Amino acid sequence: MIENWAGNLTYRAREVVAPRTLSEAQELVAGSARIKALGSRHSFNAVADSPDGRQLDLSAVNIAPEINDATLTIGGATRYGDVVAQVHEAGYALANLASLPHITVAGSVATGTHGSGQRLRGLASAVSAVELLTADGSLRTFSRADAEFPGVVVNVGALGVLTRLTLDLEPTFSVRQDVFDALPWSAALEHFDEIEAEGYSVSLFTNWARDVIDQVLLKNRVPAKIPETLFGALPADGPRHPAHAAGISAKNTTVQGGVPGPWYDRLPHFRLEFAPSVGAELQSEYFVPRAHATAAFEALRSLGDRIAPLLVVSEIRTVAGDEHWLSPAYDGDRVAVHFTWEQRQPEVEAVLPLIEEKLAPFGVRAHWGKLFHGAALDLDHHGVRRFRELAAELDPAGKFRNPFLDRHLLRGS
Repeated sequence: MIENWAGNLTYRAREVVAPRTLSEAQELVAGSARIKALGSRHSFNAVADSPDGRQLDLSAVNIAPEINDATLTIGGATRYGDVVAQVHEAGYALANLASLPHITVAGSVATGTHGSGQRLRGLASAVSAVELLTADGSLRTFSRADAEFPGVVVNVGALGVLTRLTLDLEPTFSVRQDVFDALPWSAALEHFDEIEAEGYSVSLFTNWARDVIDQVLLKNRVPAKIPETLFGALPADGPRHPAHAAGISAKNTTVQGGVPGPWYDRLPHFRLEFAPSVGAELQSEYFVPRAHATAAFEALRSLGDRIAPLLVVSEIRTVAGDEHWLSPAYDGDRVAVHFTWEQRQPEVEAVLPLIEEKLAPFGVRAHWGKLFHGAALDLDHHGVRRFRELAAELDPAGKFRNPFLDRHLLRGS
C-alpha cells in the first residue's frame, strides 16, 4: 500500500504502474479504464487517488531537462529541486518558487500551487507549453496560443497526464531573507498593504489567537533596502522556523539573516536535503480576494480559540491574479491563508467547515491538494464551468475522474 507524503492517506489503487518510456505510458493509459498520475504525493486529500484503477508513476521515464531561449523544458515527474541549480548555472531563474522544492513541477502547477508576492502569480503562470497524455493514449501539445490552455495547465489530473512542461525563465538573481518578530495584529490590519510592499515575497506566521503575528518573513531581490523595524515588529536575533513559536528548530530552513544567496536557495522556506516543514502534519489553504484581506483576517481571529489548539502554524501570503480556470487566483489577486495542522485529522476536519463558513462571504476558494470541506467554497464560477466543458471534451468516458473530483469539481458534468 502506498501512502501520501504526510501518512494521513492510503491510496486505494489496485496497482501502481511505472513505465520506463513515454510509449509504455501511452499504452498503459490507453489500456486502462481508470488511471491517475502519481507525483511526489505531497497532497493531503484524495485528489490523485484512483480507487479500483491504476496509478501512473512517471519517475522512471528519463526526460532530460533542456534550456533553450530562456525556457526550461522538463519531464512531468521532475521536482523543482532536481533542476533549479542547473537553471541557475546556465544564468537563468524561475521568477517564483513554492515554499518547498521537494514537489514535482507537474503536480504543483496542476493543483494551483504558488509562492508568495503581491506581484507574483502562481507557479502555473510560468508554464508556456505542455504535453498532455490524453485518454486515448495520444500526446497532445498545448501552448498559450491555444484557447484551451488556461484549462489545461491547472487541471487537477482530470484531463490527462502532464508528461512535459516548458517554463519561462529570466536572468538569474540573488535573494536575501529577513525575519521580524512580534508584529502587533493592530498594525498588520492597518498597514497590511505597506507590509506586503516591503518584500518581493512576504509571509506572515500566526496562530490566530495571540495579539501579535509571530513572524514576518521578507524575501527580497538583492540589492534591497530593509527597514530597521516593521510597524512595531523587530528584527529576529537568529534564524526562525515558520513554527518557531511552537519551539521547532530552524535547521531545515533556508539561510536567513540577510545573507544573499541564489534565488533557488532563498525563495523556498525549506532545504531540499531535509524533510520540509515539520513532517508529520496536515495542511489546508484558503484564498480570498485581496480586497477582503483584513475582513477575512478578523473573521479567522474570531475562531482563534478553535484553530490554535490544532495548529502548528498558519501562514499568510499574497498571490497575483491569473487566467487559469481552476487556479485559486483565477480572475483576481488573492490572499492565501495556509494552515499547517497537527496530525489530528478528525478534529481538523471538524473545524474546516467553520473556517469555510466564516470565509464564505468573501468568495473563498481552496488549494486543490490540501484538506478542505467544500460546502461553502466558490466552486461554480466562470472558470470552473469552462473547465467542466473541457473535461467532458478531452475525457468523455471519465478515465481520469475519481470520487474526489466528482464530489468537488465535476459534479453534474
